[in-house]
Amino acid sequence: MADAPGAADAAQDLSYDRIAPQWDAARTGYGRLEREYLDRLCAPLASGATVLDLGCGTGRPFAEDLLGRGWRVVGVDASAAQLAIARARCPNGVWIEARLEDYAFDTACDAAVCWDTLFHVERRHHQAIFSRLARRLPAGGRLMLTCGGSAHPPFTDEMFGRAFFYDSHPPDVTLSLLLRAGFRILRAEFLNLPPGTRDLRDKGRFAILAERAA
Repeated sequence: MADAPGAADAAQDLSYDRIAPQWDAARTGYGRLEREYLDRLCAPLASGATVLDLGCGTGRPFAEDLLGRGWRVVGVDASAAQLAIARARCPNGVWIEARLEDYAFDTACDAAVCWDTLFHVERRHHQAIFSRLARRLPAGGRLMLTCGGSAHPPFTDEMFGRAFFYDSHPPDVTLSLLLRAGFRILRAEFLNLPPGTRDLRDKGRFAILAERAA
């Protein structure tokens, strides 16, 4: 049985609801290397393929782009307000309200996006998420994701004046968990380096492109 959402989880879901318009206005295009990762994710997809967008937010930029390329998209997010924007923007997508750690992964998919999402989930759930996702992907099905870029305890930070929870394994551990779940790593690199002279609240951000092994 899935864990019941705690007060911190519920507060975070509500925080994303409350910043939905600001988030949508800010997240209009691609950041560094994001389109390149998406192109590589899509490279082996056949006509009619389904892409699972975990933490899809308002549907932009990934779901909107994927639908424009002709793929079927199933978006999953815990924020009802962000999903409402996604549904209005992309009515041809399938939109599911669920927290990532509770999602049943009951939809077959050919590829998956989990971008800037996993680090909002307690790290104790990450292995199970990877394993459930791997069971839904075919051999060769690809996953693009980000995780935190350094070792650190869970923490809370603010975005648009609202509090958000963050937790992540360091990159080497995340890579090991993916291998254990049945993925092979195609590409992995820092998008944002861990702090040096940077803001000490910034723990870094690491990108991974993986493929379901045969």
